[in-house]
Amino acid sequence: MTAAQQLPVERPGKIVAVHLSYASRAAQRGRTPAHPSYFFKPASSLASSGGTVERPAGTELLAFEGEVALVIGTAARNIEPADAWLHVAAVTAANDLGVYELRAPDKGSNVRSKGRDGYTPLGPALIQAADVDPDALRVRTWVNGTLVQDDSTAKLLFPLAEIIADLSQHMTLEPGDLILTGTPAGSSVINPGDVVEVEVDAPTCPGAPTSGRLITTVTQGSIGFADYGDKPATDDIQRAEAWGSREAAGLAPDPATQVPDAAALATAQPATLAQPPTTQPGASGDTTPVLTDELRTMLNSVAVATISAQLRKRGFNEVSVDRVHPLAPGTRVVGQARTLRFVPYRPDLFKTHGGGYNAQKRAFDSLGPGDVLVVEARGLDTTGTVGDILALRAKVLGAAGVVTDGGVRDARAVADLGLPTFAQGVHPAVLGRRHIPWETDVTVACGGACVQPGDVIVGDDDGVVVIPPTLVAEVAYGSVEQECEESFIAERVAEGHPVDGLYPMNAEWKARYAAWRANR
Repeated sequence: MTAAQQLPVERPGKIVAVHLSYASRAAQRGRTPAHPSYFFKPASSLASSGGTVERPAGTELLAFEGEVALVIGTAARNIEPADAWLHVAAVTAANDLGVYELRAPDKGSNVRSKGRDGYTPLGPALIQAADVDPDALRVRTWVNGTLVQDDSTAKLLFPLAEIIADLSQHMTLEPGDLILTGTPAGSSVINPGDVVEVEVDAPTCPGAPTSGRLITTVTQGSIGFADYGDKPATDDIQRAEAWGSREAAGLAPDPATQVPDAAALATAQPATLAQPPTTQPGASGDTTPVLTDELRTMLNSVAVATISAQLRKRGFNEVSVDRVHPLAPGTRVVGQARTLRFVPYRPDLFKTHGGGYNAQKRAFDSLGPGDVLVVEARGLDTTGTVGDILALRAKVLGAAGVVTDGGVRDARAVADLGLPTFAQGVHPAVLGRRHIPWETDVTVACGGACVQPGDVIVGDDDGVVVIPPTLVAEVAYGSVEQECEESFIAERVAEGHPVDGLYPMNAEWKARYAAWRANR
């Protein structure tokens, strides 16, 4: 290994890092923030390419995070996103290293976990910001020669310009300051002897400028922690987050998120079906995705009308997306919400927000498997909010569908794609006739329903409903049981029994139903 190279920047006044910024990382973590959040790293954590980083004695969860680092060139205070890139001098590669056992005491500030000496390798070379498109930067990471991260700033939840402008609302960004812009999916644990390489480049820009590979070798520390101060603490939650998943960490699936095999539901006893998991996925502090494969199967097997009844029983009467219908009859959709909000058209605002890589394009580009894009269009179906190209993009990315309370253009082509699409109507005009694409992954109002990122969306020919994450398991179980009861009732009606006392069932019919279930 060659000697460490010199840092490509002078010692910065501050280093600001973004917690969660890539759609791929948000999908991996099972949570999508509405806005960026930040923490500071000390300048003493900087290190150059070719150096080493120490895993502290008594710890096991040192993780790498390949990132795009921005170097501020001119002071920025209360600037607009449209002007933000003008304040950036250069970009380069960074590795935002951290020890997961040291996270808990600092509650997100990451002082001890990410502030250690050498925990911000940077470089080796600078790319001039004026030579690149901020939405066309690529970050890649290799561990021991194997590519483990490969993503683009085009897939950020928050564009770089928005991050810079947001920070400038709260502090003056000074020349030489660094912004670490978050890591994509693929971050994991590294061990002594591992070699991590991070590269940032702009492959579609003239000359394909690159930072070169930022190389760091992991070593084992020998000095333990003193008796004073908080000690490292390891548990399965930290292991799963550090490795990227419970499976990667060698852990068994979390029993709190497991549900019975869907095939067994038809023969399960009513008492069993009435017992969804005690700890609901998506509850406060739980970052596990709420829509497991089993719950998806259950919700896909029942009617939206049934789900609506189950929600109503729990006091949720305003969770239907009204006046939307599938483009193709017989369409079903089940997935977790990502959101896009349009605001009313205004020429000056459309000029700044409607063109280029706007919020609409970013929303579609950031979709992942199982996502349902929910679009707030204020119930106006007199212009299109999605067309065939964007629908194709969603399909290619594995999205589960699109729900909009506005219009769809290229309606036949969109329907032929097979992407479940629900809309209030169809219209040939583009969005600029009525709308400006404004923001993504925020709480929206679609068809009279409040929808947040992460809510579960289910739709069929009857319409679309929104299930809050904490209710998903019990609503799924309740819906399956309700449809089983209704199958029994329908059979009795077909045999000639009157509905009085049968629908709903009185005590006598409930006893007959229990016997019927026991014999199935």
